[in-house]
Amino acid sequence: MDRQKNAWFFRHTKCEHFPCHATDRPEDFNCLFCYCPLYPLGERCGGNYSYTAKGIKNCSQCLFPHERNNYQDVVSKLL
Repeated sequence: MDRQKNAWFFRHTKCEHFPCHATDRPEDFNCLFCYCPLYPLGERCGGNYSYTAKGIKNCSQCLFPHERNNYQDVVSKLL
């Protein structure tokens, strides 16, 4: 089980955009879902999003897929 959990977290500190969202805990910032797989779920994604004046979903304030312990929650929303 520990080996599997190791695959659930990846932090790419050498990325020029790390962290891509403001956070008080960069050591727990998970880059595994660099491009959020929940975006297409719209309002059912479960994250902290808003819509721009043009109706585009804005996820810049969302840390849900980047939190260390949310891997299983993200995957379960996709099933």
